[in-house]
Formats: sequence, C-alpha cells, structure tokens
Amino acid sequence: MERTREGGGSPHVGCSRRSALRLSGLAVAALAAPGLLTGCGAPSADSAGNVLRVSQTGDPKTMDPHKQGDMTSMNALINMFDTLTTRGRRNALEPRIALSWKAVEPTVWRFELRRGMTFHNGEPCDAEAVRSSITRLLDPATKSPIVELRYVDDVRTVDRYTVDVHTSVHDPILPAKLSLFGGVVVPPRYLAEVGDEGFAAHPVGTGPFRFRHWQRDHELRMTAYDHHWQGRPHIDELVFVPAPNSSSALAALQSGGVDIVAGMTPDAAEQLAGYPGVRIDHHTGIRTSYLSLDTLTDGPLRDRRVRQALNHAVDVPLLIKAVLGGNAAEVPAMIPRGAFGFDESVQPFERSLSKARALLAEAGHPDGIHTSITASNLDANVAEAISGLLARAGVHAEVKLLDPGTYSQRLTSSNHAALGPMYLAASTVWTMDGESMLQSNVRSDRRQSRWHHQRADHLVDLEELSVSPDVRRRAFSELQHLIKDEAPFVPLYQIDNIYVHNTRPTWTPGAAGVLDMASAKVAA
Repeated sequence: MERTREGGGSPHVGCSRRSALRLSGLAVAALAAPGLLTGCGAPSADSAGNVLRVSQTGDPKTMDPHKQGDMTSMNALINMFDTLTTRGRRNALEPRIALSWKAVEPTVWRFELRRGMTFHNGEPCDAEAVRSSITRLLDPATKSPIVELRYVDDVRTVDRYTVDVHTSVHDPILPAKLSLFGGVVVPPRYLAEVGDEGFAAHPVGTGPFRFRHWQRDHELRMTAYDHHWQGRPHIDELVFVPAPNSSSALAALQSGGVDIVAGMTPDAAEQLAGYPGVRIDHHTGIRTSYLSLDTLTDGPLRDRRVRQALNHAVDVPLLIKAVLGGNAAEVPAMIPRGAFGFDESVQPFERSLSKARALLAEAGHPDGIHTSITASNLDANVAEAISGLLARAGVHAEVKLLDPGTYSQRLTSSNHAALGPMYLAASTVWTMDGESMLQSNVRSDRRQSRWHHQRADHLVDLEELSVSPDVRRRAFSELQHLIKDEAPFVPLYQIDNIYVHNTRPTWTPGAAGVLDMASAKVAA
C-alpha cells in the first residue's frame, strides 16, 4: 500500500501529535529540522542530469558483501551485487542469478542458473562462482556476521550452470535466505588476484551498477552497468550519501543535495509536510520493533508477572498514534503481518494500568520497579515515549541512548546483558518468513536470546526444519501464544517505510524497504 502526501502550501508542523503526547504525560523532544529548512541552499552539481542521490541514516560498513550483516550496508551493496533469488515488488520470491530452484532431496537444494551472466570485469558468473561465494561466506576465516546459512555444510557444482546446496538438516526457506545477505555472489578469480583488502577497496559484482569510488562518511558513487542481465538501468549514476540525523538529511533534501531520503522517522518526515516540491510516500513495511527483556539476569524481569505488567502498561496504539503519526501497525507477538507464520488469532495484550499495577504488586513490587531502556539515539523519541507510558504504571525506566555504532556492537556481542535489562530493537523480516524474526532471539543457544524455554526451543526447531508448511505454521502459532504468555518481549509495531523525496525520482520499493534502485528513474 502506498500513500503520498505532496507539498504545495504553507509549511506546518503536526501539532495534533504533540498534543496527544502531552495529554498522555509523555515527553518527546522536538526536532531541530524546521529551523534548518527556512531557506534553500544552492543545488549540488548532481541535482540536474541523469543522476540519483539517495540518503540513508548511515554509511556502509564495508564494500565486501560477505563481511557485513546490516541493512544500511546491504541497501547500497545490492545495487552492485546480484543475489541468487530476489523478493519482487509484490513480495513473491523471484529469479535473479538463479532461474529456478527445488529441493531434490530433503537436505539438497538445486539451483539452475541464468546463462551468460558476467561480473563487471568480464569474469563469468557461473556455478563455480556460486559455490566459491557460499563457501567463502561460511569460512570462519571470513568472519562473516551473516547467520542465515547456518545449516549449509557443502556446495557442489553439478555442471556449469547447476549448483547443489547441501544442508545438515532440511532448511525449508533456504531459497528465501538467498534473496539478500547470504545470496550475494562474488567473482572468485578477481578475489584470488587482489585478496580481501583489494576486493573491499574496489568491489566487482554483477549488479545493475558498477563501483566508481567511496569516500567513507561522504559518498558512495556508482555508474550504470551496460551489460546487466535486466538491461541497463535508467539512471547513469547512483550516489549514496550518509545522513546520521534527520536534520542533516532534510536540509540536504531542501538544498537539492539529495533526491530521496530513506529511513525517515514519522516525526522527522512530518516536519516537511507542506513544503513546496517535497513529497512524502508511505509504504506498508515489514520492519518490526520490540523491547527485549532480560529474563536471565537476577532482577524483577525474571518474574513473568512483571513482564506481563510491562505489556499491559505499554499502550502500543497510543504510541503509534502519538509518536509515529499512525504510520505503523501493532504486532501482537513478534511476527509481523505479511510474514509466513503470522497468526491472526493471537491478540495483543489488553492495555490496562490497573492490571499492570496489580501484577507488579502480586510479584512483590507494590511501589513499582526501577529499570532502564537502552536504545540507539535514532530511536530516542520512541524510547522516551515508552518510558513515559511505563511510568504511569509505576515502572520507572531510565532511557540510555547510544550512538548507532556502539548500540550495534553491543547488540551482536556475546554478552547478552550488554544493553541492560530492556532494550529497544527492530528487525527487518526480509525473507517474509517468521523464522527471520525469531531466529536470533528466541532459541536458547542463539546470540541475542535472553529467554531460555525448552518448549520454545523445540518449536523453533520445528518451524526452522520441518518440510511441511502446515507443521511450520502450527509451530509458529504455538510460539506466538507462548511468547504472549511468557512475555519475554514487549512486541510493538511494524513501521511503514517512509521516503521523503523531491519531484525528480520515480521508484517503488518492496515491503522490506531495500534500496535497490535499478528500476528508478529521474525526470530531466
């Protein structure tokens, strides 16, 4: 679903949202963006011509696709590298490097590859390139943070354009896992010639755009690849520009320095509503936010009643209305709507301060508890609002904000308590399968798990490994009911993908919000 708002009148600010926050007793800091937008600077040299400039909240970590595992990096790299499969605009799994795939045995997926594909340097993209790429990703020496291919234990070429991926157990959604991070194919000969450092300095892929240059924290520039299998892109050059905060992104848009701002929060986007020449597009998204609760460390969150109290206290519909301007949908039990496994029968917690207080008293905390919420400073407004909602039930949660880099390091560290008793997180369910939402933070042995439950571990095994879709669906359903009952999380919402842009570009994203710009066009 897409909703577009276009400027053309006097600028305005969403006062009703701030009023709702005040009425709820919540304090949300106002953005500084409007002050930066009172005048327009001179357009950049790229603001004319067949060049598209895209801004997102951060810079890629590396140009080596096997050594990154974050969406910010992938948003840029997907334009230079193809994957075996892809998720189409209507969210169906579609061919990319692989034309077709099937499970020839329970533990063997066979992929038939597209003929005649070449890397940007002319090297053929064939079965050996696929075999070498997956093997490299899985090699411990690569130190890849990509976890989706955990069950792959061998890759074999059948002929030049056929490859078999062998798994230790049946992996029902392996083709979907190869639609993004794990499915990137890199040129083995070139890698052997230049080594890992040389490859990261000058990457070579098969994607619609070729690497030109990267100045870290300034810009990544690519040029159209004339011989791409889908045909040459519509635009000649694609430029990614990092904008670490909303103010800088919006100022760059107003000055003509960028054409599209992605990853915009609803509050920040609202600041531009009504400005001439600025359009705000809202697309139904799949990125799902939640609070992770530490049920393992001594403290009040070990008690299920306290965790249930938190769920009763956090009024998610109010949060969506007051902070997100209605640009999100409530998620009852972690798995978002649109993903395989979502169970319509699971209803959200009743929002009740009296029930929250009663549960806290029953757990031995009649005067409430003191705790903390850790979040990236990009999510400061949401974290502060959640703290305000909890305070009404007697849960005094101090908000601790970290820069995105520090937050990410702690999130993926081996210390499960590195982000404190509660942290605000989000996951992009790009496989469109519930497994991607639960894989890292439910099963006891996973890197972000802070809840150990034998039945949950068994259900994760069922949904991750079963051949039967019906068995997987039942496992997902029971998992969601169990998650609601045990309350190791406070599920929040799946947020719309919001793009603020000028009148030059035309582009339609998918639900995962990946910034693959091959289909984008710009007006002359």
